[in-house]
Amino acid sequence: MKKNLFKIFKLIFVVVVTTSLLSWSGNSKPSREYYQLTVYHFNDKAKEKILDSFFQNVLLPALHRMKITNVGVFKSWANDTVSDKMIYLFIPFKSLADLSDLQSALNKNQAYVEAGESFLNAAYKDPPYTRKETILLHAFPLAPIMQTPELNAPKKERVYELRSYESPTEEKFKNKVKMFNDGDEIGLFKKLHFNAIFYSEVIAGSKMPNLMYMTSFENKADREEHWKNFVNDPYWKKLSAMPEYLNNVSHIDISFLVPADYSDF
Repeated sequence: MKKNLFKIFKLIFVVVVTTSLLSWSGNSKPSREYYQLTVYHFNDKAKEKILDSFFQNVLLPALHRMKITNVGVFKSWANDTVSDKMIYLFIPFKSLADLSDLQSALNKNQAYVEAGESFLNAAYKDPPYTRKETILLHAFPLAPIMQTPELNAPKKERVYELRSYESPTEEKFKNKVKMFNDGDEIGLFKKLHFNAIFYSEVIAGSKMPNLMYMTSFENKADREEHWKNFVNDPYWKKLSAMPEYLNNVSHIDISFLVPADYSDF
C-alpha cells in the first residue's frame, strides 16, 4: 500500500514539475507589450542637436539603467525640406503599469535629473522643441512582442516605414485589426521578410480609431521591391478582395524614417 502511494505521489510531482517547466520555457503565450511613441516637433538644426544630445547622453542611458532596452529614435526623411521637423521616440513596455510609472521613476532618478537639467528646465522663451505629441499603443495578439530588424546596411541608409491606418468606425477598425491577425496579413509580411518592428492598436492619440505598424528595409530600393512583391502576392489579392474586409480603412499616413546613430535599432 505504501509503495503504491509513493508511486502516485511521485507521478503527481513529475506532472506538476513538467507543467511548470513547460510554462517557464516559453510555451505559454507572451503578454502583449505596450509602446509609447512620442513625436517631438522642432524647427532648426540647433534644436535637433539639443534633442540628440538629450536622448543620447541623458534619456537612453537612464532607460537602459532601468532595464528598458530596444529604445528607438528616428528622424523624418522630410526634415531637410520642411519647417515642422520631427524626431520620433519609441519606448517598449512589458505592461501598462510600467508605462504609467516611467515619468515618476525618471523624476526620482537623480543622475537623470542632474544630467538633463538644461533640457528639462530650459528657459520658456527658448524651449528645446516647439511641441510634442504622445501616442500610446498596444501590440496585436499575433505580434505581442516587438522585434528588432535583421538589417546589414548602415543606419543612415536604412528605411523605417511607420504606417498609420485610420478607420471610419469602431467596428471597421476592429475589422482591420482582425484582417491583420485572423486574416494573417501579419503572416504575409513575415513571409515576404518585411522586418516588421511592431504591429499595434492605438489606445490613445490624436487620430482614432487607428492602428500603427513599422517595417524596415536596407534602403529605398529594397523598400520598393518589398512592396512590389506584397501588392502582387496572390494571397494579398485574395485577402484584400474578400467582402468581409472591404472599406475598413478611411485614411493612411506613411512616414519614412531613418534611425539616429545612437538608436538601439
